Amino acid sequence: MGEYVDRLVTVEMRNRGMNHGIIKQIYDAARAEGGGRPLSAQAAEALVNTVKPGDVVFIVTGAGYAPEVPNGESDGPPGAASLARAIYWGLKAIPVFVTEECHAPPVVASAKAAAVMVREFDLAKNRRMGGALITAPTDRNQTKAWAEQIVEEYQPKAVISIERLGPNDQGVVHGSTGVAKECVDLGHVFVEAKKRKILTVGIGDNGNEIGFGRIYDFMRDFHPYGRETQYPGGTGVITVIATDYFLPASVSNWGAYGIAAMIAFFLKNQDLIQTPEMERKILEACLDAGGWEMRYCTSRFIVDGTAGESSMSIVQLLRDMLRLNIAEPDRGLSHGKMKEQA
Repeated sequence: MGEYVDRLVTVEMRNRGMNHGIIKQIYDAARAEGGGRPLSAQAAEALVNTVKPGDVVFIVTGAGYAPEVPNGESDGPPGAASLARAIYWGLKAIPVFVTEECHAPPVVASAKAAAVMVREFDLAKNRRMGGALITAPTDRNQTKAWAEQIVEEYQPKAVISIERLGPNDQGVVHGSTGVAKECVDLGHVFVEAKKRKILTVGIGDNGNEIGFGRIYDFMRDFHPYGRETQYPGGTGVITVIATDYFLPASVSNWGAYGIAAMIAFFLKNQDLIQTPEMERKILEACLDAGGWEMRYCTSRFIVDGTAGESSMSIVQLLRDMLRLNIAEPDRGLSHGKMKEQA
């Protein structure tokens, strides 16, 4: 199952004006570095084996800023919501979204559309009434201490990044085409998690997202902006933040859907991944809350240049793949008897 989930979520669909023709090579490098097994299966298996009922799981997301997209983009919050659904309903754990204040409205709206309500942490933790939300300080000088504090206070068993930008070797956060971003560095949360040996998972699509530090040297040489930026003196967009498990995808949301599908596979529960109809509601909720499509900075039904219907189709294919893989063996009426298994 993991083999074909990985194939599906890495099918590249990009305008040639953007970084293109790169996802297969990036995936191959990540898989080789990660030991050779399908990457979605590795990440999901680690989460299933590590996270127990009542545990806290941080889901870190949020990309895109004012003036272009003041509440962020439509790639990230829907993927975070899908993972939260699998974690909440499947693993019986407490998803806690970690993001910036500007990104909170699309994150909360996406989660609600995925049937994961965002409540006060006490209600989420002690009465299992949904997930919770933490927003970062706006002062970048406070982020490191804040990250240490929330990891100590919430004691997460896993920390997942989905389309969250990480710093390069100069400590600068970039867009994928070499534009510097004025934002807080949530990579500190992953640095702190690593110190405490907390499981970390990264999902990204272009080299600047948390997790790509796993294949930093490869990306520096391979990526169009691996060693340069759109301003003098920059050393490239590739983040130095690595995670224990890492899945590069064509669209980050799709990578999150793939891991959610694999969690559902291990738990043998198709309902843990959203339906195509729910996917439409999630995307529309994200867009309506200000998480716009990034290329043209509007609320069009688009994610990373792909039509919203393409994301719905990815979900449908994942659900059908899951349904067939967890079903009892059945040849139907026209194929004769099954061979005896050795």
